[in-house]
Amino acid sequence: MFNKILIANRGEIAVRIIRACREMGIATVAVYSEIDKDSLHVNLADEAVCIGPAKSKDSYLNMENIISATVLTGAQAIHPGFGFLSENSKFAEVCSECNITFIGPDAEVMSKMGNKARARQIMIEAEVPVIPGVDGVLDSYQHTEKEADRIGYPVILKASAGGGGRGIRIVHKKEELKKAYETAKTEAKVSFNDDAMYMEKFIENPRHIEFQILADNHGTVIHLGERDCSVQRRNQKVVEEAPSTIISDDLRNRMGEVAIKAAKAVAYKNAGTIEFLVDKNGDFYFMEMNTRIQVEHPVTEFITGIDIIKEQIKIAFNEELNMSQNDVTFKGHAIECRINAENPYKGFRPSPGKISLVLLPGGNGVRIDSALYNGYKIPPTYDSMVAKLIVYGDSRIEAINKMTRALEEFVVEGIETNIEFLGEILDNENFVSGNFDTSFIAKEFNY
Repeated sequence: MFNKILIANRGEIAVRIIRACREMGIATVAVYSEIDKDSLHVNLADEAVCIGPAKSKDSYLNMENIISATVLTGAQAIHPGFGFLSENSKFAEVCSECNITFIGPDAEVMSKMGNKARARQIMIEAEVPVIPGVDGVLDSYQHTEKEADRIGYPVILKASAGGGGRGIRIVHKKEELKKAYETAKTEAKVSFNDDAMYMEKFIENPRHIEFQILADNHGTVIHLGERDCSVQRRNQKVVEEAPSTIISDDLRNRMGEVAIKAAKAVAYKNAGTIEFLVDKNGDFYFMEMNTRIQVEHPVTEFITGIDIIKEQIKIAFNEELNMSQNDVTFKGHAIECRINAENPYKGFRPSPGKISLVLLPGGNGVRIDSALYNGYKIPPTYDSMVAKLIVYGDSRIEAINKMTRALEEFVVEGIETNIEFLGEILDNENFVSGNFDTSFIAKEFNY
């Protein structure tokens, strides 16, 4: 096994990876920006290296500095977490050239699946059901207008290199198309330095269902069931759960088989996620593949008992999966709430600042993934998520009740958070009854 792993990330996911490594007897190296010098992941790791100023481009996106820190400390592998360089094929390629193991898929696979237009074409060739749309990227506004007329409104414009809800515009009628096209391209250029766009039929009021897969280097691919990520605000996930209330055993088996088929089509290795939209008729369509660990992976860990981070590390070390699909069983129900430093009642305004008091909930079946501590100063530079609260119950109702109780116990003072808003979601009749889709927050809370 690896002797030392560098974690090319920050915050709760860096803490999560460090804990997994420690349990496996692997030494860890944290990297940090100047503004993150007092962060929890820096204190928990065996070693820590400053890689630059606060701005992401100068630190967590600085490939040269991260590779230098890896070589300097003698780490044999890099775990990228999520975000930052986690889906950057060039970074994975540089790691390989420097004889550093990248804990994730090969650069070539990442490049294929990271480009959504290309990924779509690969799935079509593999006979995976895809949403009706454009084959390839849009080369002009005139091309976009012509294809929108062919597909039929509503349509959704997406940045080909996109993620995290950026570079996306939903267009309900032709008069809205030109402005949506121009603003989406501008946003994509700023966010990803790539303004290539593609377009699909917009599936109205779908459920967003993703399947977790594990694939080793020896040809074994399995799935760990689905997660329902339909509770979103502007394409950003807010609450996730597993299993989904709309997925029967038969549908789970069929979607799982398709997820495995999609992974095999690109000879995928390591942990990944196949994302689907499920319409009101129960038909499902491939949306995209995430070639990294997901924020919401803990709900799958709760219902399967499988530590996905540890499996990632073992696969990267060339170990075979020690389980088959028949060994994967699902028990109970898990829910995750993302705790963000923001005020939902003031336009979700970010709320960085110093934590004067934090009291974390506990009890049986309650898990906190966080880098918060008393006195910690949340910087204004990065994503607003500061913690993930995950609960497990024998049933969905038990999990909802447990999450409600845990949110009530969760105290964060000194900044504003979305904890109260999350409680309102859990208390909503339609959420409790499972009657929701991706438009749930917009419809129920007018956000």
